[in-house]
Amino acid sequence: MDFTGRRTRTRAIAGIGRHAPVWRISEDGRPRRHGEAIFLANGGTWFSDERGLSELFVGLPPWANDMSPQGYLGRNFAAEFPELRLPSRVADWSDDHRLIALARRGEDCIGDLILGTESLERWLTTTPQRVSRSDYPALSLSSTSNAMVGGEHSKFPACVGSDHVLVKFVPSNSAESVARWRDLLACERQALETIRRAGLDAADTEIVDMEDQRFLEIRRFDRVGLRGRRGLVSLGAMSLELYGDLDSWTLAALRLERDRRLPPDDARRIRWLDVFGQLIGNTDRHFWNISLFTSDGGLRLAPAYDVLPMLFAPTDTGLPNRSLEPAPPSANTLDVWRDAAEHAESYWAAVSRDPLISAGFREVATDCRQRVAAARERFRDLV
Repeated sequence: MDFTGRRTRTRAIAGIGRHAPVWRISEDGRPRRHGEAIFLANGGTWFSDERGLSELFVGLPPWANDMSPQGYLGRNFAAEFPELRLPSRVADWSDDHRLIALARRGEDCIGDLILGTESLERWLTTTPQRVSRSDYPALSLSSTSNAMVGGEHSKFPACVGSDHVLVKFVPSNSAESVARWRDLLACERQALETIRRAGLDAADTEIVDMEDQRFLEIRRFDRVGLRGRRGLVSLGAMSLELYGDLDSWTLAALRLERDRRLPPDDARRIRWLDVFGQLIGNTDRHFWNISLFTSDGGLRLAPAYDVLPMLFAPTDTGLPNRSLEPAPPSANTLDVWRDAAEHAESYWAAVSRDPLISAGFREVATDCRQRVAAARERFRDLV
């Protein structure tokens, strides 16, 4: 495509220009030129990599959408960098606003890519600041970091030893809703341990209770040591780019497998996670809670994360009065339902005896285990 001719017009973005280099950080922490992003007048992006391969995107490339500020940690981004003159609310940003954030203050994004010379230079001159767990209470009080990580749960990024972690936390007070969130953080750790016992990869986590606060420390799997990184893209970004569909994890996995973009074993694991999630009350199975590694030249399923029984999360009116209703197997989950249900029952049993979880929620877990056990019995002749 000729970008110097009249037929293809580009657009200039404030503080960046009409194009920007893209850098990739290797697992050993070395930056390498990955390609160039060219911003088109129609709002699209043309990306050309160092191998001479090119691709046209209607808007931003999937990786750029994932890297953009979002969620809890993105709320204060514009206030932290007033010199960028970005709208105060991320929800009001255009693609150009996202590109400004990435190319000028995007040195600590999800995955292994850095857009723009200015952001790379910031990365080159920045050393991760190590903290200890004893710093967590203070960090929770000032958790307005500009790290570009999604999700709405209260969290902050940290570097503990040689590990990059995200730390979810629950404020220190005696409200009924706060007590439930403490339970749910412990439930998340139990869920990820159960997933590992089932033979799937899951994020490493640790519960830290300190000064009447609960912290869930989650080791980042897109980071390697202090400086290394791994390529990552969300199932949501890939699905929107390739299919324009956000229906279910199961159907997305089948589409990617059909088109030979995802290995069959990984597609099966995503379908298993979908069933397991339903059976443990994980109603937050949105497409940005599944990620795929990209750095090996193809897509591979990344470890599971953000798996917890959000069915029982507090609402604006208090604690919900809800019951788990296990869904039956479907034509697309017959081969994974039995194993997922067995591990879901095991999960609820573990929650019901976890000393980190309140007596009240352990009773909820006992009821859920009985409901999953009844479903296993009801459908045992089908799977």
